[in-house]
Order: sequence, then structure tokens, then C-alpha cells
Amino acid sequence: MKHFLKLTFLCFFTGTSAFFAEAQVTVYGLTGPSGLGMIRLFEQPPKYSGTALKVEALPQPDLMAARLISGEAKIGVLPPNIAAKIASAGKGIQVAAVLGTGMLSLLTRDPSIQRIEDLKGQSVEVAGPGATPDYVFRRILLAKKMNPDKDLKLNYSLGTSEIAQSLIAGRVSTGLLPEPFATMARAGKPDLRLVSDIQQEWAQAGGNGNYPVTVLVVAGDFAASQPALLKTILNAVKSSIEWVVSHPAEAGALAEKHHMGIGASVAAAAIPRSNYVFIPASEARPGLEALYRAFLEFAPASIGGKLPGENFYLKW
Repeated sequence: MKHFLKLTFLCFFTGTSAFFAEAQVTVYGLTGPSGLGMIRLFEQPPKYSGTALKVEALPQPDLMAARLISGEAKIGVLPPNIAAKIASAGKGIQVAAVLGTGMLSLLTRDPSIQRIEDLKGQSVEVAGPGATPDYVFRRILLAKKMNPDKDLKLNYSLGTSEIAQSLIAGRVSTGLLPEPFATMARAGKPDLRLVSDIQQEWAQAGGNGNYPVTVLVVAGDFAASQPALLKTILNAVKSSIEWVVSHPAEAGALAEKHHMGIGASVAAAAIPRSNYVFIPASEARPGLEALYRAFLEFAPASIGGKLPGENFYLKW
């Protein structure tokens, strides 16, 4: 009996060790500009003894959200409002860091538009109703004593790439675009002008510095059970972002190689105009809460109806 128990224990222990040796964790990014800061990880995934780490880009935030909600994903990138909404539903995710801050450009070819106040009576193409650019712009308009629903027309029928192409072709005259699409539009139509610094306008409208546009989130149970592994991943993401900012041409080439939906030359030109950062959650909280207040003002349900609590912000 003793020999049987000994053998059983040995088999269990050996099997358990093999399980941990073969365990795999996927770090999920997003295709497009949101995933560009992590692009070096696709060439050099993080290394951690006993765990196979891989990096994968998903084409849409809702796919990322679904994997986090189901528990399939443990760490990934999301827009800040989706992260807050998932957490408000009790799914136990936490923000580890902000990876990107505001990079919007208000572009026009209309000579009569020299400042935001000149948009009264005009039409502006805005990508993504109910997303961060929409509510940031609405908050700015209100600060300028303009009613976003009456004093001008905000159009949402076109996606970001379609707005860029329409500005180039002259089908629309004014559009609000993130990078790298703003760079793409200006390269295709050099007479497009920057009306105002949207990031500065946000700060003047009550924002806390620049507003966050992407966050790295982690499942709370994973953060609690694997702190050393998580720290390895976070440090690798931080290093990738620093490398991308310092090497835009090389990062652009990797973006094209790994099919991120951005051409090498466009990515290389856009990176210096973008704001790829790595701000730990504890430092990012004021900026996130300023953005969340804008969502509460216009669409409370989009973040779960209230500001996230303290546990939303991972301490590491």
C-alpha cells in the first residue's frame, strides 16, 4: 500500500510539474494603431521559466472583451470604457497600465475654419460614435459653449480609414481623426490644416493631462496568483513601447511584417505624432477618471454607470 501511494504521489507530482512546464499564457494586443506599441513583442515574446508566452493581435476590441469575460484571456488591450464596463459587471479585471494617450487631429480644408468655434453650422466627420474620440470632442465643444447636437452636425457614417480617404478625395471638408489616419490624410492631401490641438483643448476643458485611449488589463485572479510572471510581461510591454518610440522606421517595418493593418511608411511617419506610453495604473488613475467623467456625462451605461472603484487599478 505504501509503495502504491508513493508511486501515485510520484506520478501526480511528475504530471503536475509537466503541466506547469507546458502552461501557456497569451498576451493579447489589437491590430491597427492600438497594437503598434507592442509590435516588438511579436518578434521577441517575453520569456519566463516554465511558461510558454505568446503574443497575438485580435482585430476588434469586442473579441478581446469576450475572451476576458469568458476567462480564456488573462491579459490584453482594451479601450478604457470597455474595461470599466466589464469590471462593473463583476468580471474581476484590473487596469495594469495605460499604453496610449490622445492622438486626435481635427483636420480641415475649409479656409473659414480657423478655430473650434468656427465649426458652428458646419459638418464634422467623427469615427466611432460612443467611443473615446466622440466624447472627448463633445466635452471640448461644451467647454466652448457649443451644443454638440444643435450647433453643428457630427457625422458618424464613416470609419477612420474612410474619413481619411474622403478628406484626400475632397468628398468631405472636415474630420476628426486619430493616428495614423491623420498622417495618412495629410500625406495624401497636403493642404489639409490642423484646426486645433485636441489634446490641449481637452486639458483646458477639464481633463487631467492627456486622455487615455488604450489600457492593458489583467484578470484579477491571474494578477493575484502569478505576480512574478505578470511583472515579467508588464516590463516586456514597457520595453517594447520604449523601443517603438525610439525606432519608428523599424517598428513600421514590423507592423507590416506582422499584418497589423498599417503600412510600414505610414506607421513610421505616425509614431512620432502618436503618444505611446506606459503609465502604471496607480499613476494613470486621475487621467482615467477624468475621461470616465466625460462618459458619465454623455453615456453612463457605457462604463457601467459609475466610476470604477479602487480595486480596478492594479497595484504592482
